[in-house]
Amino acid sequence: MAAKLKTAVLGATGYSGLELARILQRHPRLEKPMLLRRRQRSSSGAQDLGADAPADLAEVFPQLAGNGGYPLRAWSGTELRAQGVKLLFLATPHEASRRIVPEAVAQGLRVIDFSGAWRLKREEHRAVYGFHDADAAMAAKLAERGVYGLPELHADCIRKAQLVANPGCYATSVILALAPLVKAGWVDRERGIIADSKSGVSGAGRAPTAKTHFVSVADNVSAYSVFEHRHLGEMAEQLGLQDEELTFTPHLLPIPRGILSTIYLRLNGQRRAAEIEHCLREFYAERGWVRVFAPPKLPQIQYSLHTNYCDIGFCLADDGRRLVMVACLDNLLKGAAGQAAQNMNLMYGWDEREGLP
Repeated sequence: MAAKLKTAVLGATGYSGLELARILQRHPRLEKPMLLRRRQRSSSGAQDLGADAPADLAEVFPQLAGNGGYPLRAWSGTELRAQGVKLLFLATPHEASRRIVPEAVAQGLRVIDFSGAWRLKREEHRAVYGFHDADAAMAAKLAERGVYGLPELHADCIRKAQLVANPGCYATSVILALAPLVKAGWVDRERGIIADSKSGVSGAGRAPTAKTHFVSVADNVSAYSVFEHRHLGEMAEQLGLQDEELTFTPHLLPIPRGILSTIYLRLNGQRRAAEIEHCLREFYAERGWVRVFAPPKLPQIQYSLHTNYCDIGFCLADDGRRLVMVACLDNLLKGAAGQAAQNMNLMYGWDEREGLP
């Protein structure tokens, strides 16, 4: 029997990190994952969080209590290598991932990063993060080598990658809905594309803010980051669009999790609904985590919750040119932890569906 893969997770105290820890814990090809905590940044440099840090993940998420313990250790690249860890997952803020990945790669680790630190190739898109790298030349090399971790588009590159940049949750829903039609050349790009996306509150992370406070979110829907959202660059790059060809507006829903993206576009020639459906099904014929709905049925958030599926449906107007697409997924699974585990399966030659809900 083949030896089981040893993995580590830095950032398991967040919502996506928790989901990932659960997936890795029950994956049949893995040892129990090593869970890590970040060192705190202070004016004098990086320090371990020390006595104030939780010793076990169950202290943060009591629902995990009684399962043999989930101890949290201090991050150390050299220690991971000494312990035989081969794959590191980073569920950390963008700036932290930008600092940690060079050290992890130098230790020979393969890395799957949840943040936006390594997703973007174009400088004008990366500028939104304002990164300040200690070694700019090394960061540039890693950015070039990093693979955008959307398995439905880049499976072959992911298999060989040392650094995989897990896509954003909004970006995953919009890219997967549009990619087949853009590749087929059917989209009238001069007329523009509008992506109207809505997410549950967990997409904003675990740290509370005024905007995610219960009083602000309950009985409300709000738009934010109009024309400025960080996922827009991902969508444009992966779809081969110019920024001005895509208008993306995210909204916050008063629900814990889930994403629904409604996408409006015009086709550059008349099409029948059967042609649109065939295009989608053919594109995703070998991709087990995308479900295509036949019209008139459309995806709903509840259908994909707690699964790694991205559901795609559409409605075509009678003129055969105006098309509305709907894509739904669970932002913590296909939009984060589930997609990361799907990438891991590819990287080690396993079935993409293995160990995933």
